[in-house]
Amino acid sequence: MSHAISLIQLAQSIGAQLHLSGADTQDTLISGLSTLVKAGNGQISFLSNKKYRSQLQDTQAQAVILHPDELPHCHCSALVMNNPYVGFAKAAQLLDTTPAPAHEISPHAVIGENVELGKDVKIGANAVIEAGAKLGDYVVIGPGCFVGKNAVLGTNTKLWANVSIYHDVIIGTDCLVQANAVIGSDGFGYANDNGRWIKIPQLGSVVIGNRVEIGASTTIDRGALDNTILADGVIIDNQCQIAHNVEIGENTAMAACSVIAGSTVIGKNCSMAGLVGINGHITVCDNVVFTGMSMVTKSISEPGVYSSGIPASANREWRKNMVALRNITSLNQRVKALEKNQQQ
Repeated sequence: MSHAISLIQLAQSIGAQLHLSGADTQDTLISGLSTLVKAGNGQISFLSNKKYRSQLQDTQAQAVILHPDELPHCHCSALVMNNPYVGFAKAAQLLDTTPAPAHEISPHAVIGENVELGKDVKIGANAVIEAGAKLGDYVVIGPGCFVGKNAVLGTNTKLWANVSIYHDVIIGTDCLVQANAVIGSDGFGYANDNGRWIKIPQLGSVVIGNRVEIGASTTIDRGALDNTILADGVIIDNQCQIAHNVEIGENTAMAACSVIAGSTVIGKNCSMAGLVGINGHITVCDNVVFTGMSMVTKSISEPGVYSSGIPASANREWRKNMVALRNITSLNQRVKALEKNQQQ
């Protein structure tokens, strides 16, 4: 829950230099955050984009987190640092008002045999913890969650409501899983026997590192034989699909509705914007960025920014372009014929 914090404590906590203005002192209390337009007394805001400088001039915020270059334009107290957006993120953590998913071990929770519970574990109503599961210190399990047999959740990991963690899944420390996510469901493995699909049991698991965050309604499938792996610091948005035996490197980010097909390896520090689709059985190197709606069909070995989504256009223009695209093969043949004639 939120609590008031003095300007000097806030500045020290986020690594900023405090510049006081008006009647403010180091002990002036901050109790919340808001936008530059809506912030008032006792609230802090931030400026990380120059195009909002006009809002800085008119803000009624008690103080603003900003870059040193913006200090001359600020008439209120300022917390000055080179990366104001990071400062905002740290301040938001200090002033967070999000309630905990659970506050005790509910009498309506179902806990199986030989379950290991660490110190100060909290489990919400109607949650089911199956036999042999291990919950580390300060783990929080929201109402309606399912934690399967022999699953492991590390210290300070939190599940929101109705999360399903299948058997043998391992999740590290300080992870956050949003509501309705499913981790460890069967990968899409079938063999075709003369038109009849024969299911291949998925015998691997999912292993998730530390400080990983997984969005609402995201699905991460267990491996067919080996494990599906998410390394430390990975962040996954809502409604994403990660197929069996995918491996994702440290600090890679994946935005909403993106999908990764099976057995693909994604490197470290990569970013996928929304609606990106990545083919199976390929490798993407470190430090790659995919813009929205990119379709990735081949391995990528060079860092950089990659795009393939087509921006929307007026329907009439789009129809003309599609007709031209449909005729591009014949057009190419005609150009080659003309070039050949010129060469003769």
